[in-house]
Amino acid sequence: MSDALEGILETALYVSDLDAADAFYGDVLGLEKITRHDNRHIFYRCGQGILLIFNPAETIKPVAVGSLPVPSHGTNGPGHACFRVSGESLDAVADRLRGAGIAIEADFRWPNGARSIYFRDPAGNSLECAEPRLWNIE
Repeated sequence: MSDALEGILETALYVSDLDAADAFYGDVLGLEKITRHDNRHIFYRCGQGILLIFNPAETIKPVAVGSLPVPSHGTNGPGHACFRVSGESLDAVADRLRGAGIAIEADFRWPNGARSIYFRDPAGNSLECAEPRLWNIE
Protein backbone atom coordinates (compact mmCIF):
# COMPACT_ATOMS: atom_id res chain seq x y z
CA MET A 1 0.00 0.00 0.00
CA SER A 2 2.87 2.45 0.64
CA ASP A 3 3.32 2.71 -3.15
CA ALA A 4 -0.06 4.49 -3.30
CA LEU A 5 0.76 6.94 -0.51
CA GLU A 6 2.40 9.95 -2.14
CA GLY A 7 2.92 12.19 0.88
CA ILE A 8 1.18 13.94 3.73
CA LEU A 9 -1.72 16.07 2.51
CA GLU A 10 -2.84 17.39 5.90
CA THR A 11 -1.37 17.65 9.38
CA ALA A 12 -3.63 18.42 12.35
CA LEU A 13 -2.84 20.10 15.65
CA TYR A 14 -5.29 20.80 18.45
CA VAL A 15 -5.64 24.04 20.40
CA SER A 16 -8.26 25.44 22.75
CA ASP A 17 -7.70 29.11 21.82
CA LEU A 18 -8.18 29.65 18.09
CA ASP A 19 -7.55 33.40 18.35
CA ALA A 20 -4.09 32.82 19.87
CA ALA A 21 -3.43 30.13 17.26
CA ASP A 22 -4.47 32.47 14.45
CA ALA A 23 -2.11 35.18 15.68
CA PHE A 24 0.72 32.66 15.96
CA TYR A 25 0.32 30.66 12.75
CA GLY A 26 -0.90 33.56 10.62
CA ASP A 27 1.10 36.49 11.97
CA VAL A 28 4.27 34.97 13.48
CA LEU A 29 4.77 32.03 11.09
CA GLY A 30 3.18 33.84 8.15
CA LEU A 31 1.04 30.96 6.91
CA GLU A 32 -1.75 31.71 4.44
CA LYS A 33 -5.17 31.23 6.02
CA ILE A 34 -7.57 29.26 3.87
CA THR A 35 -10.60 29.37 6.14
CA ARG A 36 -11.80 29.69 9.70
CA HIS A 37 -15.05 28.22 10.95
CA ASP A 38 -16.21 29.87 14.18
CA ASN A 39 -14.48 28.31 17.20
CA ARG A 40 -14.07 24.91 15.49
CA HIS A 41 -11.08 25.16 13.16
CA ILE A 42 -8.64 27.21 11.10
CA PHE A 43 -6.96 25.81 7.99
CA TYR A 44 -3.66 27.13 6.58
CA ARG A 45 -1.73 26.48 3.40
CA CYS A 46 1.83 25.34 4.10
CA GLY A 47 3.84 24.65 0.96
CA GLN A 48 2.01 21.88 -0.88
CA GLY A 49 0.27 20.68 2.29
CA ILE A 50 -2.41 21.94 4.62
CA LEU A 51 -2.10 22.58 8.36
CA LEU A 52 -5.38 21.99 10.18
CA ILE A 53 -5.79 23.68 13.57
CA PHE A 54 -8.74 22.22 15.45
CA ASN A 55 -10.40 23.02 18.76
CA PRO A 56 -10.80 19.53 20.31
CA ALA A 57 -13.83 20.63 22.35
CA GLU A 58 -15.61 21.18 19.03
CA THR A 59 -14.18 18.42 16.83
CA ILE A 60 -15.18 15.74 19.32
CA LYS A 61 -18.73 16.48 18.17
CA PRO A 62 -19.70 14.82 14.88
CA VAL A 63 -20.60 17.33 12.19
CA ALA A 64 -21.86 17.26 8.64
CA VAL A 65 -19.93 19.36 6.14
CA GLY A 66 -22.54 19.86 3.47
CA SER A 67 -23.80 16.33 2.87
CA LEU A 68 -20.54 14.70 4.07
CA PRO A 69 -20.52 13.15 7.57
CA VAL A 70 -17.15 14.08 9.12
CA PRO A 71 -16.28 11.70 12.00
CA SER A 72 -15.50 13.14 15.40
CA HIS A 73 -11.81 13.36 16.28
CA GLY A 74 -9.42 15.05 18.64
CA THR A 75 -6.68 14.51 21.14
CA ASN A 76 -5.53 15.65 24.54
CA GLY A 77 -2.12 17.08 25.24
CA PRO A 78 0.47 18.65 22.99
CA GLY A 79 1.15 17.31 19.52
CA HIS A 80 4.09 17.72 17.16
CA ALA A 81 4.54 19.00 13.62
CA CYS A 82 7.72 19.62 11.66
CA PHE A 83 7.93 22.28 8.96
CA ARG A 84 10.25 21.83 6.00
CA VAL A 85 12.74 24.74 5.88
CA SER A 86 15.88 25.08 3.79
CA GLY A 87 19.17 25.24 5.69
CA GLU A 88 19.73 28.73 4.32
CA SER A 89 16.44 29.94 5.85
CA LEU A 90 16.64 28.38 9.33
CA ASP A 91 18.50 31.33 10.89
CA ALA A 92 15.92 33.78 9.54
CA VAL A 93 13.08 31.65 10.90
CA ALA A 94 14.77 31.43 14.32
CA ASP A 95 15.33 35.22 14.33
CA ARG A 96 11.68 35.84 13.41
CA LEU A 97 10.51 33.58 16.24
CA ARG A 98 12.82 35.21 18.81
CA GLY A 99 11.68 38.63 17.60
CA ALA A 100 8.10 37.60 18.37
CA GLY A 101 9.12 36.46 21.86
CA ILE A 102 9.04 32.74 21.01
CA ALA A 103 11.77 30.75 22.77
CA ILE A 104 13.84 28.30 20.75
CA GLU A 105 13.92 25.16 22.94
CA ALA A 106 16.56 23.32 20.91
CA ASP A 107 18.79 24.04 17.92
CA PHE A 108 21.05 21.21 16.82
CA ARG A 109 22.34 19.02 14.00
CA TRP A 110 21.25 15.41 13.62
CA PRO A 111 23.86 12.68 12.98
CA ASN A 112 23.29 13.04 9.22
CA GLY A 113 24.10 16.78 9.43
CA ALA A 114 20.53 18.11 9.08
CA ARG A 115 19.63 20.98 11.39
CA SER A 116 16.43 21.31 13.42
CA ILE A 117 15.03 24.01 15.66
CA TYR A 118 12.24 23.35 18.17
CA PHE A 119 9.73 25.78 19.70
CA ARG A 120 6.15 25.81 21.04
CA ASP A 121 2.90 27.32 19.85
CA PRO A 122 0.64 29.09 22.38
CA ALA A 123 -1.18 25.78 23.09
CA GLY A 124 2.06 23.97 23.93
CA ASN A 125 2.35 21.95 20.72
CA SER A 126 5.96 21.07 19.91
CA LEU A 127 6.92 22.55 16.56
CA GLU A 128 10.06 21.88 14.59
CA CYS A 129 11.63 23.45 11.55
CA ALA A 130 14.09 21.12 9.86
CA GLU A 131 16.06 20.71 6.70
CA PRO A 132 14.43 18.14 4.39
CA ARG A 133 17.65 16.12 4.35
CA LEU A 134 16.74 15.06 7.90
CA TRP A 135 14.69 12.38 6.13
CA ASN A 136 16.87 12.19 3.01
CA ILE A 137 14.41 14.32 1.05
CA GLU A 138 15.65 16.87 -1.41
